[in-house]
Amino acid sequence: MLNNKGRPTQPTVDSNVDDSLETFTGNKGLELETPLIFEQGVPGRIGVDMADPKPVKSRLGGLERKESVGLPDLSEPQVLRHFVRLSRQNYAIDAGFYPLGSCTMKHNPRINEKVARLAGLGDLHPMQPTSTVQGALELIDDLAHWLKTITGMPAVTMSPAAGAHGELCGVMAIRAAHEANGEVRTRILVPESAHGTNPATAALCGYKVEAVPARADGRMDLDAFAEKLGPDVAGVMLTNPNTCGLFETDVKRIADLVHEIGGYFYCDGANLNAILGRVRPGDLGVDAMHINLHKTFSTPHGGGGPGAGPVVFSEGLAAFAPVPYVIQGENGFELVEQVEGDAAQSFGRMKGFHGQMGMFIRALAYMQSHGADGLRQIAEDAVLNANYIRVSLDDKLHSSFAGICMHEALFDDSTLKGTGVTTLDLAKAMIDEGFHPMTMYFPLVVHGAMLIEPTESESRQTLDQFIGAMRYLLDKATAGETDYFLSAPHFSPRRRLDETGAARNPVLRWIPDESADANEKTSVSAAS
Repeated sequence: MLNNKGRPTQPTVDSNVDDSLETFTGNKGLELETPLIFEQGVPGRIGVDMADPKPVKSRLGGLERKESVGLPDLSEPQVLRHFVRLSRQNYAIDAGFYPLGSCTMKHNPRINEKVARLAGLGDLHPMQPTSTVQGALELIDDLAHWLKTITGMPAVTMSPAAGAHGELCGVMAIRAAHEANGEVRTRILVPESAHGTNPATAALCGYKVEAVPARADGRMDLDAFAEKLGPDVAGVMLTNPNTCGLFETDVKRIADLVHEIGGYFYCDGANLNAILGRVRPGDLGVDAMHINLHKTFSTPHGGGGPGAGPVVFSEGLAAFAPVPYVIQGENGFELVEQVEGDAAQSFGRMKGFHGQMGMFIRALAYMQSHGADGLRQIAEDAVLNANYIRVSLDDKLHSSFAGICMHEALFDDSTLKGTGVTTLDLAKAMIDEGFHPMTMYFPLVVHGAMLIEPTESESRQTLDQFIGAMRYLLDKATAGETDYFLSAPHFSPRRRLDETGAARNPVLRWIPDESADANEKTSVSAAS
C-alpha cells in the first residue's frame, strides 16, 4: 500500500522486514528502550554536589525518617536522557493531529508562550501586595471583559481551576441563590448525552439527578424535559452544542421553561469553540456557564493543572459568585477577598488564590492576536472542518444523526458489524497510522461511538491524510482482515496492553528485586 507520496506505509506479507530481529541493546533505531528510573539508580551517583547540612536539633518528636526516601541516585545525563526518551513515546498536539471529540485539542500558538514568560508576568508571586501587581490585575480584568463580551453575560469569576471546577462553581451559585430565597430544591435535570462531570457535580452539591432522554435527532426531548419540571427543580445542566456535536435548537424554549418554574440554566461551555463569535450564550437565556480556556482559547491542557475554567453569570446569579474578584477602586485595581459588603451574598472561596495566571496571559494573547473577526472565524472553520470529515467518511461510516453537525462528527460502529473488529480495535490501528485515536464509546447514547473533532487549526492536507487512513482501515476491516486489528498496534513502543487487568490490578509502586546481586544490577543499569 502506497500513500500519496509513493512511500510504503506498512510492511506487506512479502516484505524484507523481519519483525523477529533483535538488537543487543533492545533499541530499534531511534526507538530507544529505557528502564524504569528506579532501575537505573547507582548508590552515590549524583548530578550535583551539595554540602552536608549543619546539624540541628530535631523537632520531629521521634518521627524522623529511619530509612532512605527511596529515590534513585542518578547523574544529570541519565535523568535528562530518561525523560527525553519517555517524551518521545508520548503523543502530543505538537507532534500530530489529535482528533479527540468533545475535547478541542487545538494548536497552542507560540506567541502565547512568549508572552506568558515576559518579565513581570512570568515571575509573579500570588502573595505580592496588590500595589506591585497592578498590571497583572489589569490583565485579569481585560480578560474578564473579553469573556463577558463574547458570552453576553454581565459577570464572571476567574478563579475556577478547570471545567469541572467551573461546573461546581456554577451549581454552588445556583444553590446559594435558592437558599437566599428561602427555597429548598432537590433536583437537577441533565440530558442523557451530558458529560459525566455534569451529573457528578449536581450530586456533589446534594441534588438528585434526573436524566432527560434525547429525541431521534440527537437533541434533548423537549416534551420529556417539560414533564420533569416542577417547583423542586433547581435547574438544568445542558451542553450546547451538545455532546453529539449538534446545536440544541430548542435552547431558548428550554431556558424559558426552567425560568418559569424559578430554576436556573447552567450551560456546559466545553463546546464553546463551535459557536465562538457567532452566538452569545447570554442571549439564549443561560444563567451560568464555565469556559475552558484550554479548549476554546488554546491554553495548554494540564495534566491535573494548570487548568482554567472561568464562569460567567447572569444578573440573577452574579451576586452569589465566589471571591476573590477584581474591581477598580480609588487606588487602582483591587481584589475583593472577603464575603462582606458588595460580596455579602457570595457563596465563598473556591481556590487559594485568584486563578491560573499563566493561563490568563495565554488566553488573552490568543484573543488579542485574533481579534473579534478572527474569533468568529475560529468557530466557522471548526464547523467546516468537522463537516468535511463527516461528508468524506459518510460512505464508509454511519453518521449517528442526519444532517449538518457542528464542531465534531459522530459515527457509530454499525459499519463494523459482523467484521469481528470493534471500535477499540479500529482505534488501536489508528495508532499505527500515526494518529491519536478519536474519542471512543462516548457519548454513551450511541453504540460504539466514534467522536471526531478536528478543530479549526488543522489544514485540509492533514484532514485528507486522516480521512485516507480511516478509509484504508475500514476497507481492511470489511475485507475480513480481522487479525490485523486484533493485534494492533504493531509499530508502537509497546503493543496492545491488558487494559482491563491494568485497571483492576494496577502496579503503582516499584519494588526492587532484593534477591538480585547488587553488582549485577549495577552493571545492567550502567549498560542501559
